[in-house]
Amino acid sequence: MVKPGLPYLDVLAEVRASVDVPVWTYQVSGEYSMVEAAAANGWLDRRATILDSLTAFRRAGADTILSYWAVEAARWIREGL
Repeated sequence: MVKPGLPYLDVLAEVRASVDVPVWTYQVSGEYSMVEAAAANGWLDRRATILDSLTAFRRAGADTILSYWAVEAARWIREGL
């Protein structure tokens, strides 16, 4: 598991390239709080930012992403974004 996720996307990619086991990443509470606070102030698009961060984890090589937004993001994906 790579934790925290966003600041260590490069580490996540290196781990993925180095091992043949599932690689997990965790979107820590600070990342969650940062996005929620910025969205509440109207500084960014909450949904787009959440999906961008999850996509970044996947592109870096995460097989599984632990996120506070897991249920919400799964619903968006199921509904076709």
